[in-house]
Amino acid sequence: MKKILFISHDANRAGGQIVLLQLLRQLKQYHLPMHLLLCSDGPLEEEFGALVPTTRLPRLGDVHFSPLIEKLLSLLSLAQWAKRKVLERRWKRFKELFIAQDFGLIFANTIGAAAAYRRLDFIAAPTVLFAHELEMSIKKYSDPNDMDYLMSRIGHLIVVSKAVAAYFQKTYHYPENQISTFQIIDTSLILKKIEEGKKVNVRQKMGLPADAVLVGGCGHAEWRKGNDVFMMLAQQVIPHFGNKPVYFVWVGMQNTSELYEVQRFDAERMELAERIIHVGLTPDVFQYLSQFDVFALTSREDPYPLVVLEAALAEKPIVCFEKSGGAPELVEEDAGFVVPYLDSVAMSKRIIELIDSPELRVQMGKNAKQKVLERHPTAESINNVLEIIDKLCGSKSLNHGSS
Repeated sequence: MKKILFISHDANRAGGQIVLLQLLRQLKQYHLPMHLLLCSDGPLEEEFGALVPTTRLPRLGDVHFSPLIEKLLSLLSLAQWAKRKVLERRWKRFKELFIAQDFGLIFANTIGAAAAYRRLDFIAAPTVLFAHELEMSIKKYSDPNDMDYLMSRIGHLIVVSKAVAAYFQKTYHYPENQISTFQIIDTSLILKKIEEGKKVNVRQKMGLPADAVLVGGCGHAEWRKGNDVFMMLAQQVIPHFGNKPVYFVWVGMQNTSELYEVQRFDAERMELAERIIHVGLTPDVFQYLSQFDVFALTSREDPYPLVVLEAALAEKPIVCFEKSGGAPELVEEDAGFVVPYLDSVAMSKRIIELIDSPELRVQMGKNAKQKVLERHPTAESINNVLEIIDKLCGSKSLNHGSS
């Protein structure tokens, strides 16, 4: 069969990119001819490159000259002109390379790939969009014209939750019979990482008491993730327990960001600086995730975050907001609690209830894991992808029953 071109907007260590990495790892077992186009760099670039041939999208920001030539061109006011000329040559070589590869399918991972996709109009191939986003993310990370162009050309839409499916049907009038709803996760790999994470005593690592109760959150620092709500929860929950060692731990906030400084400022004035811990960007996420007692998803909008599935597989009860995306579809009434949108008081009460009842935490955590195992089996998800590839490529050469 013809080669499949995958597009990722970058290689950052975030949910959509990690899901794509896991998907490529699974598809490689079927010996599919694949190529990855990265629109930007990131810490996962090396891992992507080890799996499949990878090309970076030509960008003006990647054009550099030696310091001496840069200085000379700047003196002559020719620096930008010269860089654009270099970029034009790179684009010419890029286009020739990609036309020669004769791609049979384009698989755009996340709507962040919309801008790059619009520049690939010289590739005549059916397209799949794997959408991980909802309204605010689409507004922030894509241009309306790029999205309209992409949506008018995709032959199949994969979405991670019913909430995302409903949004695309309503907003883009995308036909229901061309939408598949499922998440792609490598369950065995995640369970392995959870077990490895448990080997490190994170309470000891952070200098906390052995009996410390950890309420965890995870994700990049941004308005959508509700980092401010996480702080309000800490302010409402921690004083309730007096001297009981309850800590709120957020993993993934870069300690050089402005939001980190703001939240440390707030923690000091709430007199909770030692009880609210911000762990920076780290590859050791599972060391923390595996040892949280409660997982607080404070997101205002999150289509169906990978971290919730990871927390569930780690047998952690989850609290989240209704109308915030796909997480309530998993949590329901037996894997944690779904509370009214942005009602921090209601969420605080549920967290207190879980802290007060270790038995409830354990049972809900077990329910969460079981639901992920039943609803998101890796083999079934990969078979779904293979069937979509078969349909759009017009190929029946794939053997879905073996690896």
